Amino acid sequence: MANRKSNYTIFVVEDDTWYRNFLSYSLQLNPDYEVKAFENGKDCLNHLHLKPDLVTVDYSLPGMNGADLIKKIKEVDESIQLIVISGQEDVGTAVDLLKLGVFDYLIKNEDTKPRLLNSARNALDNTKLKSEITELREDLGKKYDFSKNIIGNSEALKKSFSLIEKAAASKITVSISGETGTGKELVAKAIHYHSERKKFPFVPVNVAAIPRELIESELFGHEKGAFTGADARRIGRFEQATRGTIFLDEIGELDLNIQAKLLRVLQEREVSRIGGNLTIPIDVRIIVATHKNLAQEVQEGRFREDLYYRLLGLPIQLPPLRDRGNDIIHLSKYFIDEYCIENKTGKIALSSEAQKKLLDYNFPGNIRELKAIIELACVLCDENNIEAKDITYNSDKSINNILAQEMSFDDYTNIIIKIYLERYDDNVIAVAKKLDIGKSTIYRIMKTEAFQKIYRK
Repeated sequence: MANRKSNYTIFVVEDDTWYRNFLSYSLQLNPDYEVKAFENGKDCLNHLHLKPDLVTVDYSLPGMNGADLIKKIKEVDESIQLIVISGQEDVGTAVDLLKLGVFDYLIKNEDTKPRLLNSARNALDNTKLKSEITELREDLGKKYDFSKNIIGNSEALKKSFSLIEKAAASKITVSISGETGTGKELVAKAIHYHSERKKFPFVPVNVAAIPRELIESELFGHEKGAFTGADARRIGRFEQATRGTIFLDEIGELDLNIQAKLLRVLQEREVSRIGGNLTIPIDVRIIVATHKNLAQEVQEGRFREDLYYRLLGLPIQLPPLRDRGNDIIHLSKYFIDEYCIENKTGKIALSSEAQKKLLDYNFPGNIRELKAIIELACVLCDENNIEAKDITYNSDKSINNILAQEMSFDDYTNIIIKIYLERYDDNVIAVAKKLDIGKSTIYRIMKTEAFQKIYRK
């Protein structure tokens, strides 16, 4: 992160000499403040190259009034905090100035000094917080730099990579499809953090992981008392993503009734909280992802056709790992290096026999499975060299090892559900279909203490 200035620079703009000196003196009581005073707006504007953190403005300046000066300052640098100090208490003027982005509006009276010091401190704390958020988002942008973090150079990946770059440079809705573990959320984050919305929130929602009866409240929010258990107002994910991006993962699992409500939100660009009468405008980019064939889901009546075309936007198909050839080796070496850094070990090599074994496997769990296999191999290998014997897959032998432990039926059930949840990225609905059991049964088991002890071990 960039180094910050040790002091804050504050400009005081006041045409009355005595009051200008009074404000300057009051602010200089704080040793962290460097104060520069000006008697008119023109002089202030001529010195904005000094990059003040805060400007206090007398509303009734000669030549250029406070409102005009504020507009010109904001045109130069919108991050500068502004406090207006006026001799008149005019609520209408104060409201208009706050709409222009003024941090506070103070009246000239006996309380001006303590109120100014308090307001200046709060304004500068706000500046510091915004600066930290900006730096964190810049760091996230680097973290999700798809030119560095989407590893590989296969032709299958290059086609996706080209579309990812186009998506980041546009405002279009994006639909990402691909098998579980192919990196759909990583791609969504890369698009967001390289788009013009990168300074605003990225809000991920795993539709499949949220119970059907809670999904509407999760997405759109609710008012206090809207239903039993609604003890307070809840801001929905769409509102949380204001001016940013909402990522709806496993969109194919969305209930038809909620699909209709989502379609209306996308058409009207507004949401209504459950139990509320107000409509709230939204400015949100939509990125969706699914491991399903949505066109087929439409044909079979499980997904609305009108919503499908609304969400299709720019489609990006992520190739399965088995179709990416030598990318498997590039990714393996990347995960090995990552493991070595995190665990502070010496460099670990990947033998040619181990590479061949990796290339011969079809990776049903894709990149997520490869990472788990490589991390285990790093632990198992001897003399910092991964051999073929260190590469282990979920085979019949491993199932036999589990059965040899002579556990209870409930323990076996917990392990089976754990394996399937990890295999299908916590998609409860998909697991319920694969195991032919009710999703409510899975939710009940997930809440048990025995399951919690083994989950994610």
